[in-house]
Amino acid sequence: MKIGIYGGTFNPPHLGHVTAARAAAELLKLDQLLLIPAGLPPHKDLPAGSPTPDQRLEMTRLAADQTGLAGRVGVLDLEVHREGKSYTSDTLKDLKARYPDDELWLLMGTDMFLTLQAWHAPEEILSLAGIAAFGRTEADTEELFAHQRDYLYKTYPQARIFTMTIPGVVDVSSTELREQLAKGGGGHLLPPAVYGYILRNGLYGTHADLKRLPFSQLRPVALSYLKYQRIPHVLGTEQEAIRLAERYGADVEKARVAALLHDCTKKLNMEQQLELCGRYGISLDELEQKALKLLHAKTGAAVARDVFGVDADVYSAIWWHTTGHGNMTLLEKIIYLADYIEPSRDFPGVDKLRRVCYKDLDEGLLLGLEMTIQEMTDMGNPVHRATIEARDALKR
Repeated sequence: MKIGIYGGTFNPPHLGHVTAARAAAELLKLDQLLLIPAGLPPHKDLPAGSPTPDQRLEMTRLAADQTGLAGRVGVLDLEVHREGKSYTSDTLKDLKARYPDDELWLLMGTDMFLTLQAWHAPEEILSLAGIAAFGRTEADTEELFAHQRDYLYKTYPQARIFTMTIPGVVDVSSTELREQLAKGGGGHLLPPAVYGYILRNGLYGTHADLKRLPFSQLRPVALSYLKYQRIPHVLGTEQEAIRLAERYGADVEKARVAALLHDCTKKLNMEQQLELCGRYGISLDELEQKALKLLHAKTGAAVARDVFGVDADVYSAIWWHTTGHGNMTLLEKIIYLADYIEPSRDFPGVDKLRRVCYKDLDEGLLLGLEMTIQEMTDMGNPVHRATIEARDALKR
């Protein structure tokens, strides 16, 4: 197996990191790419006021999710939790012990490649891994690499070196990016979920009011709560909610907010969900105490109200988006159905359900509820009483 290792302070991880990592992984045909945030980098001090190591680790995880490499990318915490300085040679020894039979490649940008001989234990680094150096801009051409590559081959005969120029890679200065963030800019240079994480945690001098976010900021903040594979669903739900709200005369802004936040606690496990239920005083019936899938709607509504200050209409639409209930409001119906029929959904009968929803909302809701009840029954799973009540109310 061929494994790429991409380390750095990732302060913060930006689109330059993401585009370079993705391109290098494809050019090298890597089976796996490991992103490793440094704890205490040996070559420079972290700027005052930098995020904690765990915050940089979480941002790196969010950035890794958005490389588009699916199951081929991972993030390791071995440097942020290591005492003392983060020497690459120590990291490579650790990784070689973990992957003794695999081929390791250390990824780095032009500036790091040109100073490799000045690193701690360069001979050991070159004995443990191949070096894959990439130009961060189109000005970083082969001529720039050639002299250094020849020097390293002569000085370290065991070296394996691969150099590449990546056209179109996003050239970002982390220092300038941090300055832009402190002035209210810089979001366009970050993966959306990373930008959202920065805003909701007030990092790099940002001061976003989470209860009064414009949609340009609410969207990335909402995405920062999600696993990568859920992002298309939430964005699709937002667009479907807008269309349904416009079609049936509902409040479009409330529909967008509810759609963006409806799955904000979806990735939490049972223990975490129950902790939130206790924190917010959420009472659970017997089925909800056992069914993880049912809890995120209730805890998500609570977080949406507590953190983002949503009103009662949006709170209720998020609360009921999984089960529905008898006598639903217009907004509740729209969020329930937008979640059900958004464009990335693909299941038998979804096209018919979409057509019915835009013909008559209540007819579409009834069909969706009956499909859910039938699916749960076929799987041998209990159906929540609120779903039965919702269906029966529409039939009456």
